[in-house]
Amino acid sequence: MAEQHQFERGTDGPKVIVAGVDGSESSWRAASYAAGLARRQRALLAVVYVQPVLAAGAALGAPVAETTDEIAEDLVAQIRDATERLKGIFEVRWEFHTIRGDPYAGLVKAADELKADAVVVGASEQAGHRFIGSVAIRLVKAGRWPVTVVP
Repeated sequence: MAEQHQFERGTDGPKVIVAGVDGSESSWRAASYAAGLARRQRALLAVVYVQPVLAAGAALGAPVAETTDEIAEDLVAQIRDATERLKGIFEVRWEFHTIRGDPYAGLVKAADELKADAVVVGASEQAGHRFIGSVAIRLVKAGRWPVTVVP
């Protein structure tokens, strides 16, 4: 007996695209690229900022949590400004998430929790990452989602 296949209407393509941002130029390019993908695919763009957590005493008394909260607020403000400027021309559904921790673990957690179909990140701008390995390389090696690395 032949197996019957049922056509699934409207289920092709990604439903959730995660874009990692940290304020760097490459992360903004990644977010822009991801926004274009989300718009064309009618997917949700989940912009994720992973707030770094320093070991106790490493900050030497600097208010790290407050600083990273300010960065997160600034990132949201910049995204809102961009979406407002493009309203009526470029419509995309988006949401912003902040997670505390290591960038790789934070993006993995976000992608898993949001059931991401794709992850988009910027190429590392730190010279040492060319030799040691970047968050992008670790995400690709995880092999859990398609990963796009934007230069």
